Amino acid sequence: MIKDLTKGQPLKLIVLFALPVLAGNLFQQLFHISDILIVGRLLGVESLAAVGSSAPLVFMFLMITFGFTAGLTIITAQRFGANDVRGIKSSVFHSLVAALLLSCVTSLFLVLYLKPLLRLMNVPEEIMQQSYTFAFILGISMIPVVLYNLLSGFIRALGDSKTPLYFLIFCSLINIVLNFVFIYYLKLGVAGSALGSCCSMLLTVTACIVIIIKKFPLLKITFADCHYNHKFMLEHLRVAIPMAIQFSILSLSMMIVQSVCNSFGTEVIAGFTTAMRIEQISTQPVFAIGIAFATYTAQNYGAALIKRIRQGVVQSLTACFILSIIITLSVRFYGTHMIGAFIDNNEHQEQIVSIGQQYLLISSYFYFFLACIFITRNALQGMGHAGFPLASGIFELVIRAFAAIFLAGAIGYKGIFFAGPIAWVGGALVTSLGYWWIINHLKPNDMRKIFTRKKQLK
Repeated sequence: MIKDLTKGQPLKLIVLFALPVLAGNLFQQLFHISDILIVGRLLGVESLAAVGSSAPLVFMFLMITFGFTAGLTIITAQRFGANDVRGIKSSVFHSLVAALLLSCVTSLFLVLYLKPLLRLMNVPEEIMQQSYTFAFILGISMIPVVLYNLLSGFIRALGDSKTPLYFLIFCSLINIVLNFVFIYYLKLGVAGSALGSCCSMLLTVTACIVIIIKKFPLLKITFADCHYNHKFMLEHLRVAIPMAIQFSILSLSMMIVQSVCNSFGTEVIAGFTTAMRIEQISTQPVFAIGIAFATYTAQNYGAALIKRIRQGVVQSLTACFILSIIITLSVRFYGTHMIGAFIDNNEHQEQIVSIGQQYLLISSYFYFFLACIFITRNALQGMGHAGFPLASGIFELVIRAFAAIFLAGAIGYKGIFFAGPIAWVGGALVTSLGYWWIINHLKPNDMRKIFTRKKQLK
């Protein structure tokens, strides 16, 4: 259902919008966790390590496309907030052109340079072939992944966070079934896990297109809407490219950390991989609020409602502080049991669980700083300001890489576990200062003039 986020109590709107996003993100994590859960249980620790060692590389390219499409749909949400119907349809057309081009380029690059990149990440030779197979299959499926992210982003830009949830539920369930069939019955190994993801994504994209055509006339474009406007494309790229770079930088930092982790052997890789997946699930509530806040900010920015943006930030940060405490306590008390669920009984299980638990005990103290990044970064991006988030990403890259390399050399694999938390503190500082600077220099009258001129250009 289309929802106008420029009217009503800010926190209530954000939470109601975030709940389906949260449920969707949990299913998306289920999508990824089903891979390592089924692989770990059916194929063993080596296959689990193969998936985990190549995951940051694939994740980097996925995050590039995710950041890019999120930036494109920010413009769509701003056009919706400004009640510009022609602008919405034109945004859909320009976003599709840009996103399809990017997906083809990233897919080609990943396929051509996959083996050297895996070697650069210090993937152990005994799991190299499995890692290559898993990443290669996912690499050639970039187009449906990009289309799914873009189409879901269009729907969220109109204030509807429930429909993307249904898509994610459908995709996750199909993925679990196909993974089990391909691995358990067809004996395809880690290739079966990647193929299950590809097929489920193709089916979901098809469903997205059908639903948009039938239920979202604002997003349905005809040949009459397909007029290329160089200035309007630049407006999209001005937000999308920095967001893609920002997400790629964050992913690159994770690749560096994973590369250092890979040098410590299979058990450390498996323990770190499972702990990271648990952390990704645990932090989904604050992440969902951040995603919701991007749409909330974009619509209110399009309507030139600065005061509502301020109110939303304060209320969201308060809610995230409370959530962070709850998440930290949950992870600390139940983390060991969650890690053990990923590993079948074997001689290394106790060591792997211990390694994963050590990571969670360190990182869980810093979840509020991560929440600050989610809120302030999405506020800046919702207003179309990508400079400070990009600077934050670079800052996080430098801190995370330095901490991982230096601390791992000084105290062993435990040093890797401090890299993320230290980076979160630095990133939160940059985005918070950036938000404070931007919000205090916005003038509603100037914003109205800008959007009036943009409507006239359409």
